Amino acid sequence: MIGDVLTSSILFEALKEKFPAAQMHFLIHRHTAPVVAHNPYIDEFILFDPKVDEKPLNFFRFLQTIKKQHYDIVIDVYSKINTAIISAWSGARIRSSYHKWYTQKAYTHTFQNKQHLDTNAGFAIENRMQLLKAISPEFPVEIKPKIYLTSEETGAAKQRLLADGINLEKPLFMCGILGSSEAKTYPLPYMAKILDFVVKKTGAQLLFNYIPKQVEEAGKLYDLCKPETQKQVFFDIFGTSLRDFMSITSHCDGLLGNEGGAVNMAKALDIPTFAIFSPQIKKENWSLYENGTTNISVHVADFNFQELEGHTGREIAKNPVQFYELLPPNLIFAKLEHFMNEALASKN
Repeated sequence: MIGDVLTSSILFEALKEKFPAAQMHFLIHRHTAPVVAHNPYIDEFILFDPKVDEKPLNFFRFLQTIKKQHYDIVIDVYSKINTAIISAWSGARIRSSYHKWYTQKAYTHTFQNKQHLDTNAGFAIENRMQLLKAISPEFPVEIKPKIYLTSEETGAAKQRLLADGINLEKPLFMCGILGSSEAKTYPLPYMAKILDFVVKKTGAQLLFNYIPKQVEEAGKLYDLCKPETQKQVFFDIFGTSLRDFMSITSHCDGLLGNEGGAVNMAKALDIPTFAIFSPQIKKENWSLYENGTTNISVHVADFNFQELEGHTGREIAKNPVQFYELLPPNLIFAKLEHFMNEALASKN
């Protein structure tokens, strides 16, 4: 959801440019708020806690709160049953969302997902931007998501890296070693070979992106790496919060690893990214701003498309290892080396 929230924040920039006096509110899950904190285009955050607010009585009270705001326009990017209820209950004269047969009556305008891209922004960007057509046809086709860090945050992160022995004059990569689930995690033995390759080719210092409850899995990966790779891993440096992670990543030369929220955050910070997509995900939906140099991704379909034919995303997710085996590290190395060369060249 972090990637969804960050990507959806582009709508506020577009709307604020056209309607600078308008009040803009963003309804999001509470835990995602740090990724859009300090965004100058958002006037207010409405934080939703599913564990509390989805209880029937609490949800009714929440709907009442929304209705009292007297919104003129509601843009529903989530487009689920509960958000359709919120949209309809708001009473807004314009309610825009994606077209789904089971929610369409909740909206005044619905839009089909695009079949062809007009830019390299990706479907996740262009589909969101077309929701604004309910208001005006004059909005841009794409806007790149941005993260707004304070100088205090980036300064503190830099001091921590230096204090822990990081040399910022040498290559430094953040590694997305774990996906949001097992089905979205490149097998650890394969990931270890990827990291071995990175260190062999660049001598880079490596940071692992994980949270404390994932320390055991992170340790397993560390143990699978070659001794010379282990010497380059600063295992104890990790983001203790989203803002902390983003501040640390802002000092890296690139982020590589599993596709997900971390990749989207790095792109929003203008940090080069190399993403390994889960076989169950459609790459074209989230391969945002791919340019073949500083933003590159790989997917099983790039090499073994025929092996995925006839399988749904749900089927693939039930047995991800079978499909990840179709994307061994040796297939990735050429693109990865090209990415590292471009990322480090862009630094200079």
